[in-house]
Amino acid sequence: MAVDLERYATDARLKDGRTVHIRPIRRDDLDRMLAMWSRLSPETIRLRFFGPRSMNPEQMRYFTDVDYERRFALVAETAGRIVGVSRFDLLPEHPGAAEFAILVEDAEQGRGIGTALLRALVEPAAALGVTEFEGEVLRENGRMLRMLRDAGLSPAFRDIGSVVSTSFSSTPGERFLQTGDEQERQAAVAALRAVFQPASIAVIGASRDPRTIGGLVFDNLLRGRYEGPVYPVNRSAAHVQSVAAYATVADCPTVPELIVVCVPAEAVEEVVHDAARLGTKAAVVISANFSEANPEGAARERQLMETVRAHGIRIIGPNCMGVLNANPSVRMNGTFSQVFPPHGRVAFSSQSGALGLSILASAQRLGVGLSSFASIGNKADISANDLIQYWESDPDTDVILMYTESFGNPRRFGRIARRVGRSKPIAAVKSGRTSAGERAASSHTGALAAGDVAVEALFRQAGVIRTQTIEELFSVAAVLANQPHPAGRRVAIVTNGGGPGILAADACESNGLEVPEFEARTLDRLREFLPVEAAIRNPVDLVASASAESYGRTLRVLADDPGVDALLVIFVPPVVTRSEDVARELAAAQADVNQLRSVRGQPPLPVVSVFMSESGFPEELARARIPSFRFPEDAARALGHAARYGEWRSRPLGNVVTVDDADVPAARAVVAEALAGDGRESTWLDAQRTERLLTAFGITTARTRVVATPEEAAAAQEEIGAAVAVKSAAPVHKTELGGVRLGLARPEQVADAVRQIAGDLRATGREDLVAAGFLVQEMVGDGVEMVVGVTHDPTFGPILLTGLGGTLVELLKDVSVRIHPLTDVDVDEMLTGLRGYPLLTGYRGSAPVDVDALRALLFRVSALVEEVPEIAELDLNPVFVRRRGVAAVDARVKLSRAQARPGRR
Repeated sequence: MAVDLERYATDARLKDGRTVHIRPIRRDDLDRMLAMWSRLSPETIRLRFFGPRSMNPEQMRYFTDVDYERRFALVAETAGRIVGVSRFDLLPEHPGAAEFAILVEDAEQGRGIGTALLRALVEPAAALGVTEFEGEVLRENGRMLRMLRDAGLSPAFRDIGSVVSTSFSSTPGERFLQTGDEQERQAAVAALRAVFQPASIAVIGASRDPRTIGGLVFDNLLRGRYEGPVYPVNRSAAHVQSVAAYATVADCPTVPELIVVCVPAEAVEEVVHDAARLGTKAAVVISANFSEANPEGAARERQLMETVRAHGIRIIGPNCMGVLNANPSVRMNGTFSQVFPPHGRVAFSSQSGALGLSILASAQRLGVGLSSFASIGNKADISANDLIQYWESDPDTDVILMYTESFGNPRRFGRIARRVGRSKPIAAVKSGRTSAGERAASSHTGALAAGDVAVEALFRQAGVIRTQTIEELFSVAAVLANQPHPAGRRVAIVTNGGGPGILAADACESNGLEVPEFEARTLDRLREFLPVEAAIRNPVDLVASASAESYGRTLRVLADDPGVDALLVIFVPPVVTRSEDVARELAAAQADVNQLRSVRGQPPLPVVSVFMSESGFPEELARARIPSFRFPEDAARALGHAARYGEWRSRPLGNVVTVDDADVPAARAVVAEALAGDGRESTWLDAQRTERLLTAFGITTARTRVVATPEEAAAAQEEIGAAVAVKSAAPVHKTELGGVRLGLARPEQVADAVRQIAGDLRATGREDLVAAGFLVQEMVGDGVEMVVGVTHDPTFGPILLTGLGGTLVELLKDVSVRIHPLTDVDVDEMLTGLRGYPLLTGYRGSAPVDVDALRALLFRVSALVEEVPEIAELDLNPVFVRRRGVAAVDARVKLSRAQARPGRR
């Protein structure tokens, strides 16, 4: 069996923030393995081999020369040295089991390398059919026993005297994924601590000219009053901006924890190598002309990353604008932007350097305080996923903002964002909403799930707030960083002008919010102090002469109404009332309301303001952390995002539903047959294989026979014993070719239909479709027509779709899309989010249909694409959802070799 060894090479992130490169062992590793052996202590050798042991080259060759089928081994290497090894040997007497072993040299123990090596064995084990690992450990080897528990594989232990026998499943489960996520979180926090809170910084390429990139970065660090030492490194200058310079990193008084690289691209790799060799933990590579530029630059970036992996240093960039920490105890502006934004509770990740300049300027202009900022550029190493995990643990950050152009690992992003979003909201602008990424698709599902649909699905499932513009992004941040998210969608509006109040009400409803009626007691209380000309129904119009005190008293009354989840206050400055006085009253009322609600055990009530004044917003609002906007539409849009985020956060995360009765071997057999022989990268399944594949996962189809002649078709109808449809058996859109005849109740009608369809196809030159045969299928006419499908996105993986089906599916476009795997919550939201959902539950006197059966079908399709990743496209259209059960009437499946997991090629 050919083994693609590159699939198993990975960079493991360790708990100290550095990385180690893991790859399959090679024959030429003999000398490096012997060198590692020479560095092992006698105690480490004893714990591994249960006694003293020597090792000569011939003995070591047994460990380096593996066949990757019965014996498999991985090594961990850093700085050109092998520092650890893990392996497994299949046990002939126990099919499906393998004996495992792990060894890490003394100086590298305790960093998590052993855990990483053990976890890295899981994928090759699965490819070789290994489902269980077995091994023996000395009872006194506590570090090894802890490592087995910490790897997330749920080992079982059995005492045998001084030895502990252990066994565990090599199939990764939910705990395995959770453990991996936690280890990556710890690694990200440790790595980025050296980026955002370095003990010392060296600017490589610092210039005497503050107008250059290197000059600007160095000048910004000095002007920002960064708390640690900053070393300018410049080969040709003794001083840089009145500070003594150093020719190389090695010449600096101490080893800098962080370097900021501003040298030509050709020199970057050498600079990073030298710093990493000295012990520098992280580098911010501002230099450009890498993979974003041309093939030569891409090769340069690959070489840089080889150096990064070899030494375990972490980098941001290349081709970025730098990093910033606005915390007063750090004050690090390691960017070439001369804007230092106010300190606040919002963190920002930008993939674009040029846009980063605008982001910092916008933050300052809009008064949104930042905790930290990172421009990640080409994200060759540290990505937005790492930043999110750092900010999850950052006590300075309450809200996370992102500008992104692409996803490197969407599934990992989804898992991280879903977890982090439960405590800290994440909002994002994703560019390329329209034409980018769209492709010609050969199925209804492919056409409906093309373009930006996958991004929308990912954000929806992960609870990420998506905005259209950077300004809208900051508006959302202003609300969520300063106010609690609303407990519901009901908004009370207070204004001193009728027009702005109406605009606000319209904007609220346009953004999914409600403008409810107040309860009678609230109206009575408002009548007690408001003038007769005031409008006391929602929106409350205090009229232009309203005093600041009227605003404060009105807020206190409306906050006491049980039907109000948020307050939107609008003030248009008249001649008689000062903005500062209104702001002061709003701040006092907010404090009183939240104190009272706290006593009652109620959550605080969010307050958002609109001050329609050209003179800016009163300082009292900022001090009270009441966000203010210039127009009602902006406030309503931000409040709508906050309310939807609050709803997502209050919902359960859901669980992936497993299918226990699937016949996986039968499904894999269909795939093996279909992809065997001709070497094609992809193929559409014929009707018989399609039915076998679906049946293996319990997916019900209408009773069908595949025939070749009119006579066989007539016999098939008699066997079915009911009215049938006749269709082309080819995997095509049959109605578009005229290849369908319906409601045929007699054998001779069926035979005539086959002759007619064959004649029509031949007339259009489609003899190939005639050769594919014909389907004689039981008529399923009752129920609601739905579509269920899958398409495989090259970046996001399998995307599942459901909606109203039939021939008009692409015209109606009433569909819901989610990224695999589906949870029970995902499936419920997919269905209830359809405009046509009432058709399933009984609409205008029609009987409800079996929605539970449709849910079960979606779970089965999700399980199918998990076990058969070769599925490139799957169309079940229509699926009739009946009063009892479902039946797929037309099914098309396309397989692709490129999507096979290791060992399944």
